Amino acid sequence: MIGTPGTVLILGADGFIGRHIAFGLRNQGWQVIASARRTKRLAQMGFKTLKADLTAPRAADPAFWRPHLGAVTHLVNAAGVLSASDVICEAVHVSAPEAVYQALPDGARGLLISAVGIDEAETDFAVFRRAGEEIASRHDVSILRPGLVLGDTSYGGSSLMRALAAMPLLMPAVGKGQQVFNPIHASDLTEMIAHLLHHPPPPGPHEVGGPEEITLAEMLRAVRRWLGLRKAPLFRLPLPLARLIGRIGDAMRLGPISSTAVTQLETSVLARPDTAITALPVQPRGFSDFLAARPAGTQDLWHARLYLMRPLLRLTLAALWLVSGLIGLTLPAAQFLPLIPEASASDMTLTLLARLGGLADIAIALALLRGWRPQLMAGVQGVMIALYTVAFSWLAPALWLLPLGGLLKNIPLLALIAVQAILEDER
Repeated sequence: MIGTPGTVLILGADGFIGRHIAFGLRNQGWQVIASARRTKRLAQMGFKTLKADLTAPRAADPAFWRPHLGAVTHLVNAAGVLSASDVICEAVHVSAPEAVYQALPDGARGLLISAVGIDEAETDFAVFRRAGEEIASRHDVSILRPGLVLGDTSYGGSSLMRALAAMPLLMPAVGKGQQVFNPIHASDLTEMIAHLLHHPPPPGPHEVGGPEEITLAEMLRAVRRWLGLRKAPLFRLPLPLARLIGRIGDAMRLGPISSTAVTQLETSVLARPDTAITALPVQPRGFSDFLAARPAGTQDLWHARLYLMRPLLRLTLAALWLVSGLIGLTLPAAQFLPLIPEASASDMTLTLLARLGGLADIAIALALLRGWRPQLMAGVQGVMIALYTVAFSWLAPALWLLPLGGLLKNIPLLALIAVQAILEDER
């Protein structure tokens, strides 16, 4: 064990890197306070938690944080957003962290987890990351810039990489696939952080990466072999097409499929550790070494193959609701009223219900296309289909016996929505 553990507050503890840091430091004997917008699962994992939405106005006030930081000896700021509005980016990267730095007890040490490749880039992510680093440097908070961080689990960009590697016929790569990375394993990064908390480096920023340089194409091939899948040709995705897909991802809020992610993948992301990092007694493994350290399991293969089913299912369901809504709004009453000849309601009432149902269906489609509250919308879809099923079973029970399925199709449709709800729940 390195040094004498203290009490560490981790901002962004529910993120991919944040969770690895929280578990790694706890395993070394640290008292971990895990802070995030959603903390229920962290609490179930046994952590003391501090629920804090960094985008809320109160998070920008040191008075909000002070009552919770009395025992804190160290801070790790692993909070960050890749794609969001300027207001959210500023709150997460600048305003809220500054309030936390101001609220830390005297003598507490801080460490900011930033990112490689932000010096010259002009994406919103890079601009606000640089602003966050400037705030950190004013408060003597050390700054680490990891390159590509991978782990035994995956999230966001690392999940997308696994999904691309597991494509059935070909492996898409942005551009020519010759962009160079030197990945670092999340557990190795945690080991370095544990040492640096007790032996703070100069303010920095300090880049942190693994010793092995590898191209994007080589990584995809290596991950595919690790998953035990047969070889597949590399499909070099033209940059204009990749940028278009990124913009679609922005509009649908598809997380790692975004303009920012495409911009980052267009060029190499190499971390160049300085002497303050290369002299540490703990050093990271290379990509090939940590990839070969454990076998791929069923969960790895399933996750890789299902990851891109998430946007596909969302688009499929959105198309279904959109077409259903348009039919409900435009289909002449003379074409659907004969299907429910024994209904007790008047023709006018049935027609009005059909038009209102059409509007509701279109609203659901638009919410799905925008990616608005996907968990809530999965519930809404389930309730709507259940209501439609009950209503039409009462109005026209014979619809269950139609040759092409009729109401019977609602049963697998409910199962499909349940699968979509599972895939949308990433944390």
